[in-house]
Formats: sequence, C-alpha cells, structure tokens
Amino acid sequence: MKIAVSSDSGEVSEHFGRCPEFTIAEIKDGKLISKDVVPNPGHATGVIPKFLHDKGVECIITGGMGARAIGFFEEFGIKTIMGISGKVDDVINKFVKEELKAGESLCNPGAGKGYGLDKEDKDHD
Repeated sequence: MKIAVSSDSGEVSEHFGRCPEFTIAEIKDGKLISKDVVPNPGHATGVIPKFLHDKGVECIITGGMGARAIGFFEEFGIKTIMGISGKVDDVINKFVKEELKAGESLCNPGAGKGYGLDKEDKDHD
C-alpha cells in the first residue's frame, strides 16, 4: 500500500493543497519499504488527487482539507485521514503500527491563504 502525507520540511502540513511537498511511503507486510518526497504539482482543482492516484497512492494523510477535496479523493478511491499533525516519520510509523488516530480537519476554508502554494484556479465553493 502507498500512502501520501502532506508535508512541509518533515512536518505534516495543515493545508494539504498548499503544502510544498508530499511524502509518499510504501508499506508492505506491516513494514515501511520506501519513502520519497515529491513536490506538490500545484494547487488547482482536482489536480492533486489525480497526481497521487497516478503514483499509486491509496490513502492521503493531512492536517486538513475541505469537503470538495475529499470528494475528489473519493472519486479516485483514495482514503482520507485528517486532523493529523507532527513529524512525518512519526505519523508514518503510527500508520504502520495501526495507531494513527484521525480527527477533525485542522484547516478552515480559506485559512491556508498566504501559506505554501497559491491556488491556481479560483473555481471552488
């Protein structure tokens, strides 16, 4: 299974769409097989879910995202886990051990403005 963590310099980003990068980890038989950091392809409507799907990601872990983004991930069969903060490596280890606890989204609509990547298109609710 491949998971992606919205990340910013080794920490989980609160705003998945505006994070500078994603940490993609492959887990097999309860062990971390590989980990790679890839740049965010751009904060435009629907781009990130497709990008991560094309990389084989089955689950996105983040601080937060809105309902529309969750819908895009669901269209690609990608599970969302929100309300997560802390060091990316610690979060991946908790996920592997099945100890990661989801919570409420840590960001509100518009709260990420001025952080990370700007949204490239303004066609959103």
